[in-house]
Amino acid sequence: MSEPITCQLCPHYCKLNEGQIGFCGARQAKSGEVQPLNYGKITSLALDPIEKKPLAYYHPGSMILSVGSFGCNMVCPFCQNYHISDRKREPHRVHDITPEQLTALAKSEKNRGNIGVAFTYNEPLIAFEFVLDTAKLAKTEDLKIAVVTNGQINEPYLKELLPYVSAWNIDLKSFSETNYKKLGGSLRTVLRTIELAQAAAHVEITTLVVPGISDNEDEMREEAKYLAALNPNIPLHLSRYFPCYKYTEPATDITKMYALKGIAEQYLNRVRLGNM
Repeated sequence: MSEPITCQLCPHYCKLNEGQIGFCGARQAKSGEVQPLNYGKITSLALDPIEKKPLAYYHPGSMILSVGSFGCNMVCPFCQNYHISDRKREPHRVHDITPEQLTALAKSEKNRGNIGVAFTYNEPLIAFEFVLDTAKLAKTEDLKIAVVTNGQINEPYLKELLPYVSAWNIDLKSFSETNYKKLGGSLRTVLRTIELAQAAAHVEITTLVVPGISDNEDEMREEAKYLAALNPNIPLHLSRYFPCYKYTEPATDITKMYALKGIAEQYLNRVRLGNM
């Protein structure tokens, strides 16, 4: 039997035997290399207002063609898109599309206000190869690329992608390494992603305020201080949680939302509430 190979894309560093699929459910060891199972596999496609990503300060009022695939390298029990992100199953409705076809489709929607392509809905960076190929092609057609991500990508891959991405919305799910581990992620990794991305492109941050995970006021203060040290104008979206998937805690108290916003505004100039 051949030695297992290690997927280097994200901090899980999955060691895979031939035919084995990684933690994310979308990358497989095959013929001695790690291959993406979700290359060009689309489960969701919509022309959305860019504010829906949310990107409130990047070409406001424009539209962006939003695409999603399947799989995720975190296991948030409150996931809103669990039907496509659940790594244990591939969705039934999957459509094939090439980077050329997706770019042509995005270009054809320019007359409806479209400025480019947003990779979103599930975790797009586990389809790194498809995102990179499409982004390179889109740049030649004067199309913008946006990525909505949990930021769980290792630095060499991120640096390869950075020149082709115009805007990022990065989920900062908590400011606690302990809570990140519960969700199957790494706080250190997402912070490094934020640091590198904001130095190269437009970045907005989203924190879903989940009871017991990301509603601690001291941690919010530390999160806001950290972001402000990078750039006090980084937009921070605080989104209200509602029960979903496997998480049944009551919806985040509105008073708590305003309290956290007040704390963040002591350090950041652009703090917005969502899902209110």
